[in-house]
Amino acid sequence: MPFLAQVPGSKSYTSRALILAAMRSGTTVVDHGNVCDDTLRLARALDSFGGLHVEQDERGFRVTRVGTRLEAPRAECDMGGAGTAARLLMAFATLAKGSTVVTGNERLCERPMGDLIQALTALGVRIECLRAKDRLPVRIHGGPITARTWSIAGSTSSQFVTALLLLASQQQEGPVRIEVTGEQVSRPYVDMTLALLQKVGIRARREGATTFVVDPGQPTCDVVAVEPDASAMSYFLAAAAITETTVEMSGIDQTSAQGDLGFAFALGRMGCKVEATFGRVQLTGGRLQGIELDMDAMPDMVLSLALVAPFASGPTRIKNIARLRLKESDRLYAAATELARLGVRVEQGPDWLRIHPARSFQSARIETYADH
Repeated sequence: MPFLAQVPGSKSYTSRALILAAMRSGTTVVDHGNVCDDTLRLARALDSFGGLHVEQDERGFRVTRVGTRLEAPRAECDMGGAGTAARLLMAFATLAKGSTVVTGNERLCERPMGDLIQALTALGVRIECLRAKDRLPVRIHGGPITARTWSIAGSTSSQFVTALLLLASQQQEGPVRIEVTGEQVSRPYVDMTLALLQKVGIRARREGATTFVVDPGQPTCDVVAVEPDASAMSYFLAAAAITETTVEMSGIDQTSAQGDLGFAFALGRMGCKVEATFGRVQLTGGRLQGIELDMDAMPDMVLSLALVAPFASGPTRIKNIARLRLKESDRLYAAATELARLGVRVEQGPDWLRIHPARSFQSARIETYADH
């Protein structure tokens, strides 16, 4: 019999759903929302806007909006280390009357925000960087956006594109065209945003590889259901792969827009048996072999794969992951350093890791780098 794992709701979906709920008049329930530090900080920040009330309940979150124009918070919005939440909130704040200060912990204030700041500034939004150029904390002055053709660089973070897609849905006139310049990284996370917009009744679509078109409108549903978190699933999948046992999770399958579901199929390449149909994912571990894998589409799964890799019969090379050095910590350095503490041989480059099989492990105290 497989082990039946209970997986929390997707954090990425929950953050997007909270923003969409805050854009809708009346009360909206974010059902099965992931309750964690990132989403709680976003919920508290939204609750601080005049005209919004956000509370946690047994189903996840309940968001109530009264009135049409929100008032900016009086106090600064401290997002801790929540990069996604901070970036979505920066765009959302342009809709409020007054000025909103968005800040975070030391690491978040080091992370790049320039692409989003420049995109919003080009639309006429006034943004002040209060400490360093293109970094938090920032003060965002709300006001109308009249342009209907927007542009954003896509090579640093997909979260910038998501922030503009959500903001575009709330413009007074449309359609709004968003042109993505340069390479588009982490495309599945943008696909997730498009899927959620369509799910709540907002027309949003791709036109070619680099253009998005959004028809503005309010979300039409009062309940936004959040599917299980493919990122959190990875720990159960990794455990089954390593122990050659079977795990099953319900409520998600290969039709999901979550790119992190690709981790299950990566394990399939390594020797596991994977089924992902009819509303469930089931994996049975097998004899593992090393692989080479481009993980640009699922960077958050790199650490999970790095932990499985020492159990394979040959080396595993993970590539195209330079952006992990700009996350809540330098995750490439962290993975290489902490695996080495356990006795695993790891090589690293600017955008890759090579992890070798380990015949045995040694005891060690593991550093977490204040990174979830």
